[in-house]
Amino acid sequence: MAAEAAAEAGASVTVFDHMPSPARKLLIAGRGGLNLTHSEPLERFLDRYGTARGRLAAAIRAFPPEALVAWCEGLGQPTFTGSSGRVFPKAMKSSPLLRAWLARLAGRGVTLRTRHRWLGFAADGALRFATPEGEHLERPRATVLALGGASWPRLGSDGGWVSLLADCAIAPLRPSNMGFAVAWSGALRARFAGTPLKRIALSFDGTTVRGEAVVTERGIEGGAVYALSAALRDAIAAMGEATLLVDLRPDVAREELARRLGGRPGAVTLSNHLRRAGGLAPVAIALVQEALHAGAARDDLAALVKAVPVRLTAPFAIERAISSAGGLAWSEVDESFMLTRHPGVFACGEMLDWEAPTGGYLLQACFATGRAAGRAAAAFAR
Repeated sequence: MAAEAAAEAGASVTVFDHMPSPARKLLIAGRGGLNLTHSEPLERFLDRYGTARGRLAAAIRAFPPEALVAWCEGLGQPTFTGSSGRVFPKAMKSSPLLRAWLARLAGRGVTLRTRHRWLGFAADGALRFATPEGEHLERPRATVLALGGASWPRLGSDGGWVSLLADCAIAPLRPSNMGFAVAWSGALRARFAGTPLKRIALSFDGTTVRGEAVVTERGIEGGAVYALSAALRDAIAAMGEATLLVDLRPDVAREELARRLGGRPGAVTLSNHLRRAGGLAPVAIALVQEALHAGAARDDLAALVKAVPVRLTAPFAIERAISSAGGLAWSEVDESFMLTRHPGVFACGEMLDWEAPTGGYLLQACFATGRAAGRAAAAFAR
């Protein structure tokens, strides 16, 4: 996106990518349908970026969700808005969009050089690259760094750039939108690893999110977990663990659930009672039993079903996360995303210090900051 914006502004542009082919992370995002952006009102949309809202707002206002949709459709990929408000290409994958985009970039004179890994700056400020033919130097008038975070490193964004900007303040790269480790019992793991928890609500620190999750062999993950992942991650870092509360029947009031679950006949097992009277799926029953075995009170089953405690001990590793938090500190870039310590060098996307939940917010900010940095770089080069 930075290359396209700079080329539109009249700059001669070369993209250097250290992978054998470009946009691998965009392609993997398309495996889930390529959630480009979200249709909610812009002010609420901007709030999703938390403390980084103020630094991202101008770029996103200049290239808002409707502009991203128009850009996608301009590449011959019509979009649709799902019932959740998320926006996708109708093709539900990245490859047709990427092919059309690369063709348009080539038509505008953008050169792509693969297998060129940035090694940092030479003594005179030139860009050093490792290539199959050996080290190579480039001396552009302006540079945009779009080096990513550190999630899914096999796709290219491995966080290796951190050591190349040692003179800059960089917040540690941490997992974002990830699952968490849970010490499940062997019985639960053996029977329910990979089983979804549907139509649930998760709560932590006063925030409740409805959605789905998945019990895995090592813990729990899924959309509803990702929505709370930043707060859960930070709580674990501070306290060593965090307790996630799972409402297994969010559509049934506690009082009504208590009425249904009251007076269990002596001949009926707890599992059958929870299934018949409580309407719980087998995996949900297993969570209740897991909590009871851990010492949860047995005298108020309805309260337990509405708030099953799940003890989280660690976030999943950054390599498995959907995205990453941390990155180049905002104090290191000006309003045009130029590094104050390196005039003429700009940064954009996930290498900046921001995070957002899934739902289209990640790609929207990457596209918008890329466009802003590309336009600024072209102006600096002029």
